[in-house]
Amino acid sequence: MKYPWYKKLEQQDYSLQQGDLINNCPILIPPKIIEKDTTPLIDIRQYDIVIISQSCDLEQNKLDIVLVCPYISLQVFFELLPQNEQTTKAKRKHFDKLKQGLQPNYHLLNKGEEFGIAEHLVVDFRNVYGVHLDFLKEHVKETDVRIRLLPPYREHLSQGFARFFMRVGLPQSVDNLQL
Repeated sequence: MKYPWYKKLEQQDYSLQQGDLINNCPILIPPKIIEKDTTPLIDIRQYDIVIISQSCDLEQNKLDIVLVCPYISLQVFFELLPQNEQTTKAKRKHFDKLKQGLQPNYHLLNKGEEFGIAEHLVVDFRNVYGVHLDFLKEHVKETDVRIRLLPPYREHLSQGFARFFMRVGLPQSVDNLQL
């Protein structure tokens, strides 16, 4: 049995769920330092994002701020690699690690050409943003095409985020076994 990765939402479907892919969402980036008694300059960047917040919280309006992560195409991900990792062999190794879940700060989503997703997508868990729920509801009304990640891939994304977020860095590893 084939399980589709994505679903195209109807034009008038403005619902929000975990796993919704939203293009060109303005994200507010605060400055590194806010001087006392000054008005901070806020940078606004456009990102393609995926909703990470739980669908039940969104549907029941139990939150004001929606947790989102940016995503990029696999090709852009490769272009951002250091110069010494631009070889075909190195790119294949990165792809395999992404596919196996061995790079916990990233999550790989399949391509879906019938939905306009021509190549794999890479979700970046290192950069997590909060977008006001009301703003997001209005923003999706201006979006022509909306794509939703379907189960079980949506839950796999959520689990990947949880693994990344809950990891613990130990100051010292377990000693090697002496045989």
